[in-house]
Amino acid sequence: MTSSVIPTIRPARPEDVPAVVAMVHELAEYERAPEQCHLTTEQLTSALFGLGAVSAEPSAPALFGHVAVDEHDEPVGFALWFLNFSTWAGVHGIYLEDLYVRPSARGTGAGRMLLATLADICVRRGYRRLEWWMIDWNPAAGFYASIGAEQMSEWVPYRLSGDALRELARNGNTVGTRTGD
Repeated sequence: MTSSVIPTIRPARPEDVPAVVAMVHELAEYERAPEQCHLTTEQLTSALFGLGAVSAEPSAPALFGHVAVDEHDEPVGFALWFLNFSTWAGVHGIYLEDLYVRPSARGTGAGRMLLATLADICVRRGYRRLEWWMIDWNPAAGFYASIGAEQMSEWVPYRLSGDALRELARNGNTVGTRTGD
C-alpha cells in the first residue's frame, strides 16, 4: 500500500546508514542478485562520512547520499552518488550509483524528488550531466522517460573484476614483446 504522505529529501546522516544498507540489500533482492550484495554499515559509513574507516589509508569521502524520509524522519528511499568528469565538457557531473524507494513509499514522488535534488545540485554547481545505469527489465524505464531521461544505447558497458582484475593488476605493467612497445 502506498503512503499518502509526501516525503522530504535531505542529505544522509550517519544515523541513516543502517536503513540505507538495509534498502541496498532490498534493492539487490529486487534485482535478483542478493548473493552479490555484501555492503555493511561500517563500509557505507566510511564511504559517506570517513568515519570508522575500513582502510588503513585515510581518505575524504567520495560517495554522497540523500534520503527520502517519512513524517517520522525515517528513510523510505535513497540516492547514492559520486562525481564523474567529462573530458569533453570539461566539467564534473553526477553518477547515480543507486536509487531505491521502498514499495510502501512508491507513488509518493520520492523517486522523482530524489532525482530532482541531484538535478538541482548539477545546475547549481555547473555540472552538465546526471547519469545512471538501470537493469534492462526494470519497469522504472517508463518513469525515467517521462522526466526526459535518454537511454544511452550506443555505449557498451564494460567491467573488470575478480580474477581478471587481479591478473591485470599483477601483470599489466609488463612491457609487451611487439616491436615498438
